[in-house]
Amino acid sequence: MKLKEYESDFTKFLKELKQKDPNLEEKQRNGRLLLWDKGPLDLDNQRRAAESRVKQNGYVYQSKL
Repeated sequence: MKLKEYESDFTKFLKELKQKDPNLEEKQRNGRLLLWDKGPLDLDNQRRAAESRVKQNGYVYQSKL
């Protein structure tokens, strides 16, 4: 007698989603590359980013009277 392995609803949903769109994982990787996995900034861009920062008060929620 062979026992059937449990498969959650979420796992079933993911399998069905991947069957409907076989390129889903590749699209996810491309989206991650676009938004998160960026290369390092060059020195000029690092300097410009540092110079354009605005100093923030120590406690941002305190109103100035």
